Amino acid sequence: MQKSNLKLRSFITIAMLSSISFILMLLNFPLPGFPAFLMIDFSDVPALIATLTMGPVAGILVELFKNILEWLFAGAPTGIPVGQMANFATGVLFILPVYYVFKKLPNLKGLIYGIIVGTFTMSIGMSILNFAVFLPMYTYLLGWGTFDMKETIVLGILPFNIVKGILLLVVGIILFRTMKTWIENQRAQYLFQK
Repeated sequence: MQKSNLKLRSFITIAMLSSISFILMLLNFPLPGFPAFLMIDFSDVPALIATLTMGPVAGILVELFKNILEWLFAGAPTGIPVGQMANFATGVLFILPVYYVFKKLPNLKGLIYGIIVGTFTMSIGMSILNFAVFLPMYTYLLGWGTFDMKETIVLGILPFNIVKGILLLVVGIILFRTMKTWIENQRAQYLFQK
């Protein structure tokens, strides 16, 4: 495939995966026992597919465009898209480790290891970012009042991201088993012809 055709195809694929990701983001749901502002969705799956097939930049772009679409569609209660920024950071912290592990071990075992490492990175990274950046922004911009940030992170955000990672692992295994040949073909076209 010619390089210009491949570039055009990658733009179209990223746009399509971003749209699917945005729709999946709208189909969010709460998990019992977790704070109401933490919602599960599977919008990181299209970004994961983009990352595995086209590389980390494609996955990051899907995460970015999904959150821009969500911000344009739903807005932000503070005027500043804090939730979208947190979602973007969560997605990037998840997909990048998956990519680097899967690059070294491009099979189901590599995907499983990658998602486990991605879940760990996402869980720890978002605990730190929520403590240092996102929860203080919400507190200041939304006037949440006083609450125990450490407790919210340790009993809410950290276990929530671990559960989210486990759910993404299950979905990732199912998708990889059903789409293995397609993923390998896409990787051959995008990653090896750059």
